Amino acid sequence: MQVSVESLGNLERRMTFSLPADRLEAVVGGRLREIARGAKIKGFRPGKVPAKVIEQRFGQQVRAEALDGMLREGFSNAVRQESLQIAGNPQIVQADGSEGELAYVATFEVVPEFGDIDMAKLNVIRHTAEVSDTDIDAMIDNLRLQRRTWNVVERAAAAGDAVEIETWSQIGDERLPAEGVERGVTAIGSGAMFPAIESALVGMKTGEEKQVEVEFPADWRVPQFAGRKVQVHLKATKVSEPVLPEVDAGFIKSFGVRSGDADQFRADIRSNLERELKGALMTRLRREVGEQLIAAYAHVEMPPKLVENEARDLAFQTFEQARRQGRAVGEIPADAYQGFMDPARKRVLVGLLVGEIARRNQLMLDPRRVTETLNLIASTYEEPQQVIELYRNDQQLMSGLQARVMEEQVIDWIAERAQHTEQALSFSDAIRQ
Repeated sequence: MQVSVESLGNLERRMTFSLPADRLEAVVGGRLREIARGAKIKGFRPGKVPAKVIEQRFGQQVRAEALDGMLREGFSNAVRQESLQIAGNPQIVQADGSEGELAYVATFEVVPEFGDIDMAKLNVIRHTAEVSDTDIDAMIDNLRLQRRTWNVVERAAAAGDAVEIETWSQIGDERLPAEGVERGVTAIGSGAMFPAIESALVGMKTGEEKQVEVEFPADWRVPQFAGRKVQVHLKATKVSEPVLPEVDAGFIKSFGVRSGDADQFRADIRSNLERELKGALMTRLRREVGEQLIAAYAHVEMPPKLVENEARDLAFQTFEQARRQGRAVGEIPADAYQGFMDPARKRVLVGLLVGEIARRNQLMLDPRRVTETLNLIASTYEEPQQVIELYRNDQQLMSGLQARVMEEQVIDWIAERAQHTEQALSFSDAIRQ
């Protein structure tokens, strides 16, 4: 295969390569003959459908699939032939070629030259933590809170109580709502309502009214309130205190422990917390290693298009998260990605370095670790085997899992060879990101 490569900049390349046209026709013809042997088309006996009909019905799709496969293979072969390390996805367009050939031009960016990558120069903090009986007790308390019931009381509201309220607000000459009131309920201290409003409910009895001045942040989800001081009128219509369930066999069975045994319940909770802790410690280690790599290789130029694409993805994710939280963000500005260029560059730097370290040291994906991680993910669902089968039958899901496991393997490999100090944390501190 004839291949030519030219530089368009420090990290951008243009590569011209060709594919034999007769090979494409041979692949397409072979596939169409396979389809013809089993095709069931009304008006024709199986295996007796004319080639012209098969071509009309399936030719376009088969040709597109065959060409896509040949392009991928041809580009990969050309990259290996030229010993190139690709960063990101290439843009491939058809070009004019000689008779009997399909010519293409691929534009892409390459991985920068990092020079010597010495793990011993890094200094990483490895956090450690364990799940204690106190942590299990705290989780059981949280589970009891999730199953609490409420009793109406006549006393003043206190922290933890649920208060049903009616509210209306005054902003200058504007009243919201214009008529009537808004009704809601919140458990004091839960954060379901704005903190200043929840705090004002403490001490209120059923039927009592109060007015408080609340200053809302500039990004508040209600546009009329955002960045303004608002007079909020409150009326408590009901106060209820929580009643926590006993940790008995019925309570335990409701969480899937069929025996209702307390020891088994605590063992299951410990397993869940240890799984959560393992993930949290890996996240901390990934951040530690990433910060060290960024500091050591901040001077290396990154592929500009790859960084811009990453910045655009970060901007999109941020705006989508704001929308899901109910904030009015409008359309994403065309230049919104500019504000994400620095974190995008850092993410690209770490990603490319991790890939380069894996390549240079011939690190291979550990199938046992993939299986272990998949089993851990599946164990959080009621039907683990169904989740495992879902991953095994979905190439996209499995590829994402394998990429995650490979990254964790490389992070561990780096941390083992770097200078490191251990820092013990409590469980609650370790999982707090």
